[in-house]
Amino acid sequence: MEEISSITEFGKVLIFLITGLLAVGGAFAVNKLIAPHKPNPEKNSSYECGEEPTGSSWIQFNSRFYVIALIFLLFDVEMIFVFPWVTIFSDKELIAADSRWGWLTFTEMIIFLGILLLGLVYVWRKKDLDWIKPDAILPTIDTAIPLNAYDGINENKYVPFQHKKTVSEQPATAPVVSKPAFTPRFKKQ
Repeated sequence: MEEISSITEFGKVLIFLITGLLAVGGAFAVNKLIAPHKPNPEKNSSYECGEEPTGSSWIQFNSRFYVIALIFLLFDVEMIFVFPWVTIFSDKELIAADSRWGWLTFTEMIIFLGILLLGLVYVWRKKDLDWIKPDAILPTIDTAIPLNAYDGINENKYVPFQHKKTVSEQPATAPVVSKPAFTPRFKKQ
């Protein structure tokens, strides 16, 4: 005779979630109880690959680093898929049993590598792999506004985190000091 469970499937999922939350919470509680808490300035400083952190961390980072890293990861991970192909393609017993396996795996890998090469050609044609920034090409647009009208705008320099003071806040002789609009805090108070 078949036994009937008194807990529904949703009840089992709920028990599983509660057990998981208790396990994670218990691990955090044990860590809080037994871990030593002795902060010092060296422990509270940010880690920069073994180098002493200098300067501000609020800098503009070149986005080409990310593009190169993503392309590397794409081709690096895709090489994992080449390994099983090599093991099947080099298996002489499998090829001897049916010669169509060799042609099938060869065709699949040609399609796979073709798609990868198509992506590489696309990135190459967009010049995302060029490390040196190319010269800017001014687009031509038919408009009634003359190009010299934009010269005043283009001469302005970008100043990040500029805090503008009102006239009543700044003295007449004091220079305007640019400060960040907020102060980043990395250390516990």
